[in-house]
Amino acid sequence: MKESKRSSISFLAIASLVLVLFSTVSILSPMAEAATKLQEATQEEEAAVNIVYVAKPEGEEPEAFHIRTLAAVLGSEEAAKDSLIYHYKHAASGFSAKLTRSQVEELSKQPGVLRVVPSKTVRLHGSRVSAVTNLGM
Repeated sequence: MKESKRSSISFLAIASLVLVLFSTVSILSPMAEAATKLQEATQEEEAAVNIVYVAKPEGEEPEAFHIRTLAAVLGSEEAAKDSLIYHYKHAASGFSAKLTRSQVEELSKQPGVLRVVPSKTVRLHGSRVSAVTNLGM
């Protein structure tokens, strides 16, 4: 009889444990899904450095044109100035700025904007550069 009580207690303990685990999984699963969606949304709206190529402005200083163009998307000159990193005025006409994906899409539609591309850092390997330029000799 003692073994019968033990096995029924063990069965009840296991059944309770399974019920608790099932409840936990059913509660945590939607939470994990929501956290994943939030992380994806955050990544989508995370600002990254982009290079914005623009037509050379006529009758306006390049910096002023860059700020005005960017302010049209960001909402203010102050926000535009905070986002701007560099003005390109000699070999190319444009600027670099920290922008989210949605800001890049909106900026691409602005008058005078030719192209918006993500900024990339490229490294050259020394051995190939030396062979081509004869600098390693």
